[in-house]
Amino acid sequence: MELSFGEMLMIALAIVVLFGPDKLPEIARGLGQGVRKMRGAVDDIKTEIMKEADNPVSEIKKEIDKVKQSVQDYNPMNDIKKSVSLESEKPETPKVDPLSDEHEGPVSR
Repeated sequence: MELSFGEMLMIALAIVVLFGPDKLPEIARGLGQGVRKMRGAVDDIKTEIMKEADNPVSEIKKEIDKVKQSVQDYNPMNDIKKSVSLESEKPETPKVDPLSDEHEGPVSR
């Protein structure tokens, strides 16, 4: 809401007529204090909103950094090497061909 110079002059004239020229400095002081308090309240609200708005953003950034770190730490070659080393450590079991005529142990025919 913007006031033109003429509108401000009319408001000032109405204040002088209503309250008199003796009370004008008191009224101006009171208005100034009120404006300062309002600005301070608006600044406090702005800082609270910024703190609250920044907090979830920083948490999301931390989670993204954690995921990035875990992706960098993950190396699928380590899993493959482990599985290959475990397979090589297993004792080999003899393979028996069921179609061959060679049988060991008691078998009746």
